[in-house]
Amino acid sequence: MLAGMKFGGSELAGSELVGLIVAVSFAAGLNAYATVATLGLLAHAGLLDLPSGLHLLASWWVIAASGVLFAIEFFADKIPAFDLIWNALHTFVRIPVAALIAYGATSQLSPEKQLLAVLAGGAIALAAHGGKTAARVAVTPSPEPVSNFVLSAGEDTLAVFLTWLATQHPIAAALIVAAFLAVIVVVMRWVFRAMSRALKNLFHAAENGAENELTPSKRRDLNAA
Repeated sequence: MLAGMKFGGSELAGSELVGLIVAVSFAAGLNAYATVATLGLLAHAGLLDLPSGLHLLASWWVIAASGVLFAIEFFADKIPAFDLIWNALHTFVRIPVAALIAYGATSQLSPEKQLLAVLAGGAIALAAHGGKTAARVAVTPSPEPVSNFVLSAGEDTLAVFLTWLATQHPIAAALIVAAFLAVIVVVMRWVFRAMSRALKNLFHAAENGAENELTPSKRRDLNAA
């Protein structure tokens, strides 16, 4: 069913192309190396016809490099505390990779639409990356490493699955991503509100502590002033 499918080509309807970009961008935001390696393997096996802008992904050199980097990330991303540093550094990898894939996938479109695809791909990858990082921040304080391992393995699996599904059922893959994006938005709003309340309580406690440290004479002087 995948044979002859053209990523970003005329054989895909507009909605299918959008679905591909949405799903692949989200997958890249979770794990750029797994996404690139999966696209390359599908293309090299003749199951996916990449546009000229993405032919490089089918190179064995790119597939091998992505595979090695994926193997490194597979272990590095599962070490508590270190995974936060790793994810912070990969802000400068996952988002650009998603934007470049969107750029190459829409090479046949007008410059305006191609720019829109690049911005959308980068934004979706940023949302996926941000949600992944927020989840790690919440899980890392846990004393046992199992939760980090399970969460990371789930993210890797989801990245590969979404990339594969996007090449077979792009609309379904996009709907799954839309559901994840909705959850990420809700969770991020809850996190920001919780942080805002915590900061307000901290400032309020600091003000009360400063007032309690004032001597009675200083209080009288302040009141008189």
